[in-house]
Order: sequence, then C-alpha cells, then structure tokens
Amino acid sequence: MFGALADATRRDIVRRAIDGEEGVADLASHYPMSFAAVQKHVAILERAGLVSKERIGRRKVVRTNIAGLLAARRLLDRYEELWRGRIDRMTALVAAMPDKEEPDR
Repeated sequence: MFGALADATRRDIVRRAIDGEEGVADLASHYPMSFAAVQKHVAILERAGLVSKERIGRRKVVRTNIAGLLAARRLLDRYEELWRGRIDRMTALVAAMPDKEEPDR
C-alpha cells in the first residue's frame, strides 16, 4: 500500500478519484505521460486496494477506496504513536543525564 502511495502521480490520482467522476482517459489528460503509463499507475493503486474501476458505459471510472485509505491512515497513526513515544523516552533520558562541562583545551 505504501509502495503504491510512494509515487507523487499515484497520490494525485487517489486525490482526484475521491469524487469518482473521472475515467482513466480523463485522468490521463492531467499528466505529461502516456495513457498506458496512467493505466499502469491506476493498476498499481487498484492492486493496493486504494482505488477501484467501474465501467459506466464506455468509460472506466476510477474511484478512491476510502476504506483502503483509512487502513493506511490507521497504520500511520500507530507508527506515529510509536515514534513519539520513543522520542519522548529519548528526551527524558537526555534530560536526566548529568551536565558535564567541556574539558579545558
């Protein structure tokens, strides 16, 4: 999931697809790359569970999977909590260290 979100174009596709109104061809018009390249980005996002495609007439509409985004958010929140706890413990350890003056040179 995070590998899929590591790319700026894919993050932008997820953002644009929240409304679920653009087809793959519409999305492709926003980027300086081929239609096939945008299709590959969408496929990576789809495999990661971050977007889905739905055929509406001739168009394949791309929609953001909000549940997938929420799962990523929950995981990131856990990592943030873990690292904040570690930083707090390191800060406490540094604060508890006795002050040592620099030796004369």
